[in-house]
Amino acid sequence: MDTEGGHLIGHPHRELLDQVLDKWSFSVLSELCERPCRFNELRRAIPRVTQKSLTATLRRLERNGVIEREVVSTRPVAVRYRMTPLGKTLRPPVDVLLAWAAEHMPAVTRAREAFDMREEAGG
Repeated sequence: MDTEGGHLIGHPHRELLDQVLDKWSFSVLSELCERPCRFNELRRAIPRVTQKSLTATLRRLERNGVIEREVVSTRPVAVRYRMTPLGKTLRPPVDVLLAWAAEHMPAVTRAREAFDMREEAGG
């Protein structure tokens, strides 16, 4: 088990974070924080995601209890996704991570450039 700042990061925690904060999940959650969306609305909002990846991401987020699937009674039947109360609790920590990234991006960029220069020079 890893320890960071006194917190144990065990397998269940790591698995949950991997499933909730991966590339597509993060994009889906960003959209659903703003408003409930139907599948095709999410596809349009996240143009690089494939249908298969979006479906898998939505199922994973639903399984973890952070979004819910609502069948809308229309013809043809449509499905809308929205944040659950549990999912809404993710917003504050995600906002903190985004603020950290915005504040520290210049330092990260400098570190990446220095690393790449060392690698090109033969390490």
